[in-house]
Amino acid sequence: MAGIVLVFDFDKTIIDCDSDNWVVDALGATDLFNQLLPTMPWNSLMDRMMTELHSQGKTMEDIAESLKSAPLHPQVITAIKSAYALGCELRIVSDANLFFIETILKHHGLFAYFSEINTNPSFVDEDGKLRIFPFHDFTASSHGCDICPPNMCKGLIMKRIISSMETKKRLIYLGDGKGDYCPSLKLREGDFVMPRKNLPLWNLITSNPCLLKAEVHGWSYGEDQERILLQLINRILLEEKNSPQLLSTDCKLETVPISAHEALPQALGVTH
Repeated sequence: MAGIVLVFDFDKTIIDCDSDNWVVDALGATDLFNQLLPTMPWNSLMDRMMTELHSQGKTMEDIAESLKSAPLHPQVITAIKSAYALGCELRIVSDANLFFIETILKHHGLFAYFSEINTNPSFVDEDGKLRIFPFHDFTASSHGCDICPPNMCKGLIMKRIISSMETKKRLIYLGDGKGDYCPSLKLREGDFVMPRKNLPLWNLITSNPCLLKAEVHGWSYGEDQERILLQLINRILLEEKNSPQLLSTDCKLETVPISAHEALPQALGVTH
């Protein structure tokens, strides 16, 4: 197996939308969602919305069917399968929730490709209602990070992933949102971050790229994600084969096309 770990955000990274908004909109609850949004944290709001939808007669099957129609670019599917075939380990770190992620991945035949899913826990209660809870119970104590939302610090998850590695492995992190900035700051020399262009993570990184140790490669659409990700994987494999020493630079933002470098709470353990 290659010494490469890929860590994916989910919303707007694997799927091409926000899964929470997708379900709320598909089931006709947008107005209520927008009305309640200023009154509570997002994660708590989604739990409340599941209660509201249940009271309106919406079933788990209705929620699942809406999720199955969420857009997922075919070349993102190809990228995931190709990376797995090349020996990479694939993980997810997402502020969505387990039911949403699991339903979509299984629908597209991708669930077995991921070794771990870090996300907000969810379960169906005795009344048949989906309950969504925070990854970090902020009502009991704070995770102590002022960058991340109260329910999840992805940076703490990234630190745990890095510290759990038995051997030195290279990381590639793919994300789009503000919550993906903290884990990007935890990446090391020789790692890579792939922010989606013109979204919050990209804007935060490009405002001061030298705060990151990892090398930055932006992408816009599924075609870009597949091409750049596979080129980075091949680059790492070539570097591992030819030289254990990595060149370091003072600032890691890569603005030239990637083709110029071609020479070069508990996580869910996914049982296959």
